[in-house]
Amino acid sequence: MTDKPVLFADGVLEASVNYGVTRITLAQTGSDGKPVPCGQLMIPVVQLPAFANSVVALLKQIDAKVKQAQQQAAPAEPAAPEPQAVPGSFRFSG
Repeated sequence: MTDKPVLFADGVLEASVNYGVTRITLAQTGSDGKPVPCGQLMIPVVQLPAFANSVVALLKQIDAKVKQAQQQAAPAEPAAPEPQAVPGSFRFSG
């Protein structure tokens, strides 16, 4: 990415719709464990369904990759369940 802002968020603090624009305040977990605002995502409300569908499609692709990785790494004998591993790199094509 060239000259595009990068924002890390691990949650949503609040969301509202005003004058046809969805405003989603993104949050990061602060050093005290509480969410603190880190930015705002603004999406025209008419585009929100397409945006949400893209996020759902991304989650389905990630889930499929995780399941595929688990099947490939599955031992011959069942063992204690391990935490789910998320692929280290993945590109969404939506």
